[in-house]
Amino acid sequence: MESFEVQKRHAVCIPFPAKGHVNPMMQLAKLLHSRGFHITFVNTEFNHRRLLRSQGPDALKGLNDFQFETIPDGLPPSDRDATQDPVALCASIQKNCLAPLRDLLKRLNSSSSNIPQVSCIVSDGVMSFAIKAAKELGIPEVQFWTASACGFMGYFHYHELVKRGIVPLKDESYISNGYLDTPIDWIPGMKDIRLKDLPSFVKTTDPNDILFNFLGQEAQNCFKASAIIINTFDDLEHEVLGAIASKFPHTYTIGPVKLLGRYTPESESKSIPSSLWKEELECLEWLDKKELNSVVYVNFGGVTVMSDQHLREFAWGLANSKYPFLWVIRADVVMGESAILPEEFIEETKDRGLVVGWCPQDKVLLHSSIGGFLTHCGWNSMLESICGGVPMMCWPFFAEQQTNCKYACTTWGIGLEINNDVKRDEVETLVKELMEGEKGKRMKKKALEWKEKAEEATKQGGSSYNNFDKVIKEVLHPSE
Repeated sequence: MESFEVQKRHAVCIPFPAKGHVNPMMQLAKLLHSRGFHITFVNTEFNHRRLLRSQGPDALKGLNDFQFETIPDGLPPSDRDATQDPVALCASIQKNCLAPLRDLLKRLNSSSSNIPQVSCIVSDGVMSFAIKAAKELGIPEVQFWTASACGFMGYFHYHELVKRGIVPLKDESYISNGYLDTPIDWIPGMKDIRLKDLPSFVKTTDPNDILFNFLGQEAQNCFKASAIIINTFDDLEHEVLGAIASKFPHTYTIGPVKLLGRYTPESESKSIPSSLWKEELECLEWLDKKELNSVVYVNFGGVTVMSDQHLREFAWGLANSKYPFLWVIRADVVMGESAILPEEFIEETKDRGLVVGWCPQDKVLLHSSIGGFLTHCGWNSMLESICGGVPMMCWPFFAEQQTNCKYACTTWGIGLEINNDVKRDEVETLVKELMEGEKGKRMKKKALEWKEKAEEATKQGGSSYNNFDKVIKEVLHPSE
């Protein structure tokens, strides 16, 4: 009879190398680990070094059946604590990552150490080279789409935009002449969408635009996998999910993955690190001293950059609103220079504002003192806001953030959009509306309703909980 170790399933998990992708993949890896899988978590060498710097060199030692491996990303070596340039990263991944992954899988399977053979691969939805590697080994490969389903559907139809002559834009004037208001009423499951509501890479004049072609192709490639799992839940995106499932029945919603993770043993969850930034936990103690629903939380994620002028407009808008705020400001958030807030602003807000370099956002958005969230509309931020029942002010930066913003402000009723060319008066007005206005109260009520539905989806017997079971039993471990 085979030993338990030989029979044990071994999942190789490969996130796209940016924080917004690494975190949900880590949450999924922990869930699989709690269900008995041996896990190999594959970071790029660049991100592995960042992980060690943020968590300490001993953080990854002594984990039971959970190991970290690396592959190169093909870019020049760097020790910067920042997300790499998306254009260079996407171009390099397509060309350079398949061969190192093949070598890693070969090494894992020929290892003399007591680990089981690789039985499946779970890769990010924009790391489709892993599908080829899995097919060569004859094992299942699941694409984990860590962003929204509406964003996926937008990317999936990029090729159709080209076929219809809508993209690329004829020249730069089309960005500002009203052309982006063109209705796109032919994408299944997506209503009242304009060209500017689709993922932002449609705003290109270049037929060879790297990000436009990369994301469009990767969305198409997802359908070559054994299954697609999406970090969303049925109630939130039911129309677009129905349209995706009609094209590819092996589509499973398992989100919010963070909520599903409440069934992972807490000791295990804490012992496996994932954050690429060092978190400043003091902000939670600061929040403890604030009144219920009184604080505006501000975080534009790990990639968004802005001009120094926009940083100042946000700062004075927050100051003039007179509300307490917790603001996460990365050192590299201002384009080409360090982020420096005006001395007058610091003096004006010293008794009611706290600025930090990074924080445990999921815990912040669950804190009772948080009344509103000023966000870039990255999908992790959106889900964490929903899980906290917190309404949003939306300033999307790029990619599918525009699509998420559109849905938050219309379909889901939990967002207020800020003009791209942000002005302090507008920030002040919207903060006051969010925190005390009639619309803000309706949004808060709606956000709490979505929170309840997210909890329903991820509890035992809920749609996401059941779908996670199905993925394991039907795709990753069919003999179970």
